Amino acid sequence: MSKVLVLLHSEQDGSLAKSGLEAVGAAKSLAEGLGGSLVVGVFGGEIASAANAVAGCGAEKILGVAGADFAASRYATDAAAAEAIAKAAGADYIVAPGTMRMNRVLAGVAYRLGGRVDSHVTGLAVEGGAPVVNRWYYRQRMMGRVQRDVRPWVIAIDPGAFAPLTGTEGTASIENVAVALADGSKRTSVEGIVAPAADAQTIRPDADLLFVAGAGWTKKQADGQSHVKEAEETILGFVKGAGASLGSSKSLVDQSGEGEAVLSFLTHLNQVGQTGATPRHPKGLASCCHGEEPHAVGWRFITERRAINLDANCGWAQGKADVLYVADAFAVMKKVNELLTS
Repeated sequence: MSKVLVLLHSEQDGSLAKSGLEAVGAAKSLAEGLGGSLVVGVFGGEIASAANAVAGCGAEKILGVAGADFAASRYATDAAAAEAIAKAAGADYIVAPGTMRMNRVLAGVAYRLGGRVDSHVTGLAVEGGAPVVNRWYYRQRMMGRVQRDVRPWVIAIDPGAFAPLTGTEGTASIENVAVALADGSKRTSVEGIVAPAADAQTIRPDADLLFVAGAGWTKKQADGQSHVKEAEETILGFVKGAGASLGSSKSLVDQSGEGEAVLSFLTHLNQVGQTGATPRHPKGLASCCHGEEPHAVGWRFITERRAINLDANCGWAQGKADVLYVADAFAVMKKVNELLTS
């Protein structure tokens, strides 16, 4: 009988992130499809809350590695904890969330176990009694379906690609796994984390709405003048008021290298499209961009698409948006911000 291990790490406050619940849901479905068993493995500084969040998921046991040495993300200790849990579980398949912390160590862990690893998995199914994973290649232009014979097979799933498992809270009985750390494994020390305030973040992968700004925000308007400062205030006001994630067209972020007026808070990390990110928000609203294919290719995972453009024949009108508002984005978003703050 096949055994599936879902490998998780707790957050700094001991909780389990949404991406972890998505991995548990994917692993549970895989175990059920194979007619096998499920094991949960968690490592981190404090893991009780994370384990309790999935206590009722149907796992035959919950393995854990906890302690101050495993609180912060560090390759040597994270890899040692993951390896120890995997060996204790003896699983054929290891499913993990594709977080930054986990992606750093999974390839090394797979090598130590004599297995194989696939990352950025967006689909997982059982066909003919064997797992099949889907993942995109070449900037989401080609989808590959992968099967492997080598075990264990480590599968890192992309956050947002699977539904999170809910209603599984309870009191977990954790079976502690001992990890022998070499002296050299703790040479790297984490002094702290420097991050912008929560309300200063413009990239929010878990937001319900993606707002994408195009180059039109910095172009001359009807009065013959550009209004970059007003554009910045309008865009940031909406992103903050709506709790949206902010994306950008390539042409807008490229302007900084071309000596043109730019929106100061945008970087290439905001870029969405053929050469940028392909986010998975439920809804998307594009503004001041033409909606041609190189831009819209990054929207393929956005379920509901809307756009604002002065051109009724722009790319968004050619079947790429569910709703197109033929209007001035400055006027529309200013009114929306007034409604949000009222």
